[in-house]
Amino acid sequence: MRFAVSLLMFICVASIIGTVLAQNQAMNIYVDQFGPFWVDVFDRFSIWTIYNTWWFLVIMGFLVVSTTVCVIRHAPKMLKDARNFKEYVRGNSLRAFPHKVEVSNHADTEKNASDVQAWLKVKGYQYKVRKDADGSVMLAAKKGSSNRLGYIFAHAAIVVICIGGLMDSELPTRLQVWLGGKKPITENILISEVPPEGRLPAGNPSFRANLLVPEGVRTATAVVNVDEGVLVQPMPFVLELKRFLIEYYSTGMPSSFKSEVRITDPDTGDSFDRIIEVNEPLRYKGVTVYQSGFDDGGSTVELLAYPLHGTQSRPFPVSGKIGESTRFVVDDAGNEVSVNFTELRTINVEDLREGDPQPKALAEHVAAVSGSAAGKRNDNLVNVGPSIHYKLTDNSGQAREYTQYMAPVILDGFPVFLAGMNVSPQVGFRYVRIPADDQLAMQEFMRLRAALEDPALVREAALRFAERNGDATPGSLLHTAAQNAVMSFAREGFNGLIGRVPEEEREKILGFTVPMIQLTLIELRDILRERAGEKAIVYEGDEGMRAQQWTQLAVLALANLPDYPAPVMLGLRSFDHVQASVFQVARSPGMYIVYTGSLFLVIGVFTMFYVRDRRIWVWIRPQEGGSSMQAAMTSQRRNLDFNREFDEFKQSFQRLSA
Repeated sequence: MRFAVSLLMFICVASIIGTVLAQNQAMNIYVDQFGPFWVDVFDRFSIWTIYNTWWFLVIMGFLVVSTTVCVIRHAPKMLKDARNFKEYVRGNSLRAFPHKVEVSNHADTEKNASDVQAWLKVKGYQYKVRKDADGSVMLAAKKGSSNRLGYIFAHAAIVVICIGGLMDSELPTRLQVWLGGKKPITENILISEVPPEGRLPAGNPSFRANLLVPEGVRTATAVVNVDEGVLVQPMPFVLELKRFLIEYYSTGMPSSFKSEVRITDPDTGDSFDRIIEVNEPLRYKGVTVYQSGFDDGGSTVELLAYPLHGTQSRPFPVSGKIGESTRFVVDDAGNEVSVNFTELRTINVEDLREGDPQPKALAEHVAAVSGSAAGKRNDNLVNVGPSIHYKLTDNSGQAREYTQYMAPVILDGFPVFLAGMNVSPQVGFRYVRIPADDQLAMQEFMRLRAALEDPALVREAALRFAERNGDATPGSLLHTAAQNAVMSFAREGFNGLIGRVPEEEREKILGFTVPMIQLTLIELRDILRERAGEKAIVYEGDEGMRAQQWTQLAVLALANLPDYPAPVMLGLRSFDHVQASVFQVARSPGMYIVYTGSLFLVIGVFTMFYVRDRRIWVWIRPQEGGSSMQAAMTSQRRNLDFNREFDEFKQSFQRLSA
């Protein structure tokens, strides 16, 4: 029994850890939270999936065996003791009881025995009578013997609940992997190509699988995650997602989502429609389908790729599909990159007061607009429109994660395009803010960037700057300074201006080079507009203030571009959104076993705490002129209630002597 209690305490501690620590998260989240050292220590015990670790399942198994043995050993004794009246207790031993009473009267033993039996019946006691040869009578009574059943039910409940938990855990699947020759699939292949060892049987007694179904798609298979791979689990029906329905709050966050599905039974050919939503699952043929979430179902996207190196500024189209990769050439030298489109978000709700947005998971977005301070935060939430997330991989195999918002975002009163790069899990996304032109596009900024790599254009712009400042001589000190400053700035940003300057001199250097660069870029922008046949920019009034702000933002964006390690920047032009539902599919026969065990536990706890066992013995002996009576009362729990009950019994018993 002590061993079972120790195992139960160990399981309780492990369950607390599994409850406090979020399970089945990405490893980089744990590294960010605990650091590499502790992640390596914790990973040895697999606490990220604590409920399905081998040691947790082994302990659960030992607990079941230990508690079962305990119940088998002690239950018959407890049941026998509960049925036994113990009427053969010796009369003289009653004097050893702490709660006893002795009286005498003039009635004979039959009369006293009859009175005592009447009192026991009124109080609800069961009793048994033993008559001895010397004429004495022993009355053995008991009440609340079902208290012993409470211990049996409580211990049996632990066994039943653990068995139900083991049945609904990964144990049945892992047993098929360990003993049944099943092998998880780790490579990316079609379901039709999965070999038999990668498929679980249709009659699998217990499983918990995941299912992603795009709109208009029918499927009869789900996937079960096992370690680093998956196993295919056939379902006893075909599920088709007819339509995914989603509603939003005024903030733009999802308020509810549900799936309109059609279920087809392959055995009978019958079909029926049903709506699955959170807390309202579908149950059919022993399988339960839960609405778990939603995802992209393979949306197609059209993008414009803006070169970030060389003198070419004209964007070229790139097409793709979410979840797939494509390769394309990025320059005249034939260099290629591979882009993997990972996610399309049609709605992004951000609080832009806190700085640059950080792409979040759906659960984090929901948490951001719900909770105790939700009302206050919601006043500042803004839907900044669609965004595309992708990974670029160059020829060297270097891959980075990027995000790009489709529409310009108003920051500090000016529309800018946000182009983000994931620096690291600890830092998150850093953004380049590219000012939008009059057409709300990036084209003019990209044209300016390309012009900075054309020495002739930079030389002409620097000369115009020098002329406006009273020095029209080509090659003059002002002309050369402006040209060199702009070219250094284009290559390395602000580091190109102050990289080798002592720290105490940097502010002075920036004080005169940044205005010179800004004015030279204004000239360069005017040159580009003249050559493109566009109208000249007016630098007076409100339009002039807007032009000045555009230039200032362009300077900051150009300063950040050297830290944006990508040969191209992808701007989302259009998309065809395909929604998909994420379901969790489960066959859990252990659920009903757990319910039964929970019922046993309630019965056991109630019986142990609220049913009190009491035993009474009354020994009536004949004596000269009447009879004497000696009685004793006992209970497993001698509390205040028992003492009050004994006082009542004592008073009633003493009245028999009157």
